[in-house]
Amino acid sequence: MARSNDEIRGILVQSGNERLLLPNATVAEVLSRAPVEPIAGAPDWLPGRIDWQGWQVPLVAFSHLTGQGRDTVAHNSKIVVLKTLSGNQAMPYFALLTPSFPRLVSVPRDGLLADATEEDLPPGVQMRVLLGEEGALLPDLESVEIMIGDALAKAA
Repeated sequence: MARSNDEIRGILVQSGNERLLLPNATVAEVLSRAPVEPIAGAPDWLPGRIDWQGWQVPLVAFSHLTGQGRDTVAHNSKIVVLKTLSGNQAMPYFALLTPSFPRLVSVPRDGLLADATEEDLPPGVQMRVLLGEEGALLPDLESVEIMIGDALAKAA
């Protein structure tokens, strides 16, 4: 059965007390575990790098970045590898830490409603949305990329 063009396929990722809604097309792979190599001098929201397909991929604890909770690297953590949007050849991927496997969702184009109840959004968040009864954050992936680049430059 063909999928309707009136739907957007997305991934819901748990991050602290929130869920992130990511476009399915940005997800390269979900890993059930990977060794994390710490980055000296990096902020707490950048717990390290993982080695993925020959790339040193920066790992972001999004809940730390936004101040929405604390995700820590644990033996049962999952890692979502994302394609960057900037086309930066030096950093074509970054990864998000999550405590559980992401969930695939199909969102009707008219079913994604902006939740305007929050005046000030945390850093790295583009908007808060409602998916039916569920709330989720739409991350601002481009600004997160810039924040990662800045943090890596300062830590170097």
